[in-house]
Amino acid sequence: MNKFHLNYFTLFFLIFSLLTSCNDIRNENDIAVRSEAQRTYSTERIVDNLDNPWGMTWLPDGSMLITEKRGDIIRFKNGTKTKIENVPGIYVRGQGGLLDIELHPDYKQHPWIYFTYVSSEGKGSGGNTKISRAKLRGNSLVEIEDLYKASPNSSRGQHFGSRIEFDDEGYLYFSIGDRGDRDVNPQDITRDGGKIYRLEDDGTIPSSNPFVGDPNAKHAIFTYGNRNPQGMAKHPETGEIWIHEHGPKGGDEINIVKKGTNFGWPVISYGINYSGTKFTEETKREGMAQPVYYWVPSIAPCGMTFVTGNRYPEWKGHLLVGSLKFNYVELVKLDGDKVIGREKIAEDIGRVRNVKQGPDGYIYIAVEGDGIYKVVPN
Repeated sequence: MNKFHLNYFTLFFLIFSLLTSCNDIRNENDIAVRSEAQRTYSTERIVDNLDNPWGMTWLPDGSMLITEKRGDIIRFKNGTKTKIENVPGIYVRGQGGLLDIELHPDYKQHPWIYFTYVSSEGKGSGGNTKISRAKLRGNSLVEIEDLYKASPNSSRGQHFGSRIEFDDEGYLYFSIGDRGDRDVNPQDITRDGGKIYRLEDDGTIPSSNPFVGDPNAKHAIFTYGNRNPQGMAKHPETGEIWIHEHGPKGGDEINIVKKGTNFGWPVISYGINYSGTKFTEETKREGMAQPVYYWVPSIAPCGMTFVTGNRYPEWKGHLLVGSLKFNYVELVKLDGDKVIGREKIAEDIGRVRNVKQGPDGYIYIAVEGDGIYKVVPN
């Protein structure tokens, strides 16, 4: 009888421990990603022989501007690639180089091209993220204007950000990662790094920015406590700016940018160190925002776009996110600002550096070591 009770107790304890362990892993955020039930499109490579295509945007004549991290801007039209001249000097190191590119939202009246890149200008050795704008004359950049340069420089090769987006009021948003200095930069508004920034289109700082009244703060900061945001898109209905950012091992996040928000990095996180150890015991803290969604395990997200129009009716209103780690594009299904489903798109296409909907309504996928693919509905 004692042996039976001991075994019964042991079995109960093992089952309880297993359930408890599962509860530690699973939570209300868990939504399993599934493969497509049936592919309703094909992918066609339209630009080949690219090394690391980071950003892409489209000129009114239909030509595509593509940034290569190594420092080139390429103009692509009708099967022909042309290298843009007079690009500023780019500091290329690790994850850093020539990053995102975007047009002024009223390009016909204000023909400015905005781009982020790593520059060695300023104090300290190494480099840091910078945003500039220029006009295009023929195939050369002219009237180049520097808008913002993060400081100080660092020789670290990680977490430069960077994406660019405009909101419906014409404000310019861009991201800078924590530059690999998580314990100093993200939570300190007197320092650059680990932030989303907001400027006027000419680079001046809006008087309504959240920290303008603080004489010690970086007044361009709009949110802080970010790790390394490499996705940014404007919601087509609400006009809100959405971002995603890399976590460490696990804890990639989707967030909505709101004035003065502290997203908590590295005080709170759903990730752990790459070694498997913990750097924080907290996933929530008062005054720090919770993500719309987080990935565990990490998918290494890069690039994002909302699907609009009628070319992809089953995807309309949802979000596409590239995965560097798992070589696919993820369809993040939304109900308002709640994630209700996940689906793999373009599986095994390669390391997705960017995904974006063009002005023609088609989805374009930029793949490292390959090129640009167009998603064509069947």
